[in-house]
Amino acid sequence: MQNSYLRGEQNWVLGLTALASFMMALDALIITTAFTTIRGDFGASVETLQWTVNAFNLTFAVLLLTGAALGDRFGRRRMFAAGIALFAVASAACALSGSVEALIAARSAQGAGAALVMPLAMAILSGAFAKEQRARALGIFSGVTGFALIIGPATGGLITESFGWRWIFWINLPIGLIAIALVLARLRESFGPAAALDVPGLVIVAAAALALVWALLRGNIAGWTSLEVMGTLMAGVLLAASFVAWELRARTPMVPMRLFRSRSFSPGMIASFLFYAAMYGVLFLLPQFLQTALGYGPLGVGLRLLPWTATLFVTAPVAGAVVNRFGERPLIVTGLSMQAIGLGWIAIIVSPGLTYSNLIAPLVLAGVGVSMAMPAAQNAILSSVAVAEMGKASGVFNMGRFLGGAFGIASLVAIFSASGATNSAADFSAGFAAAMAAAATLSLLGACAGFWLPSRDRVALAEAAPST
Repeated sequence: MQNSYLRGEQNWVLGLTALASFMMALDALIITTAFTTIRGDFGASVETLQWTVNAFNLTFAVLLLTGAALGDRFGRRRMFAAGIALFAVASAACALSGSVEALIAARSAQGAGAALVMPLAMAILSGAFAKEQRARALGIFSGVTGFALIIGPATGGLITESFGWRWIFWINLPIGLIAIALVLARLRESFGPAAALDVPGLVIVAAAALALVWALLRGNIAGWTSLEVMGTLMAGVLLAASFVAWELRARTPMVPMRLFRSRSFSPGMIASFLFYAAMYGVLFLLPQFLQTALGYGPLGVGLRLLPWTATLFVTAPVAGAVVNRFGERPLIVTGLSMQAIGLGWIAIIVSPGLTYSNLIAPLVLAGVGVSMAMPAAQNAILSSVAVAEMGKASGVFNMGRFLGGAFGIASLVAIFSASGATNSAADFSAGFAAAMAAAATLSLLGACAGFWLPSRDRVALAEAAPST
């Protein structure tokens, strides 16, 4: 039974959960325009630098569902505050990093903190608002989070250019301390069902993800047929199969495999995995191309990413409003086809002498496309399960989203390294063109997965049919 909250309490819940979500989302993208500066300071290769993103993505993805379970068992407010504290301390460790390896380790800790904060923010918010008020509250919450994604690269560029890249992490410390004090003072404690933690599942999926990403990272360096790469790749595949087998027999599975029996859930998850893989891979390499090949500074890069990122602000709300009218399939197929065309267009025109104005149209096309597909894919996934399982389905969706991001970055970096290098604008352009072609292919495969979604007419008939 839900306890009633006063209007003032609800405002505090919405404000604090949105603030925490804003901080996590901002930090996921604020680093993108600092990559070239960090690479220069530490003398790191692109292969090593990708771990500053993938370390965050992997720990966030594999700990996400565990974070929700810890909040249910030990108290959502308590674990929410603990997650913010871990994130703030890890941010300070990022700022103090003396090597790229130390930065990677600190980014892993940031991902663990975010894995506590993000699912618990949603749970706390949902518990504070009655059903008829919840949609509006979640809309505001999602809007604040989306705004962080839009301004992240430009904010990171401004801070990096004005104060140095370390300050993109230092700013989290005072914000985090203020947020913790207000969370403990203003939010109620709440608990969920005390389900057992799926520790074996967590360990297996973490090892599988790490092995697969490691094999992609080391392929060009050690050789794709080397014992290290082939052994790690086979280990990753076997661990992934073991995870599925374990989840099928676990009493309290982290990822209930029955969800994948739905005709909407599985294609929606596959499409999401693929388009997030393309998007995160582009987001890692595009800012470096704009700096290394075209010569823009961090702030200039952040501002020049806006034609791509800002489309989310305009397109996603429209797509979310019309998805119930047209269905998820046409939005996903059309949107990901547009992203594939936009990224393929960039792959064709890339050169050291390229002017930025030639990138605007394909960036807008790709941005509008993926902004159409995002809400449609999430709606397909969440609408395919019973209300009682929406929390689990949402967790699985976000887990797949960040694993897709890690896979995409590793894949595109491997293709970049096989075709180009960072030592000149010409070499960087060659590698970037190959990586963009791969990103377009991933997007096209996502569109193909979208074709497997049931049509709106078929879904309506299934819902209208009497149960037997």
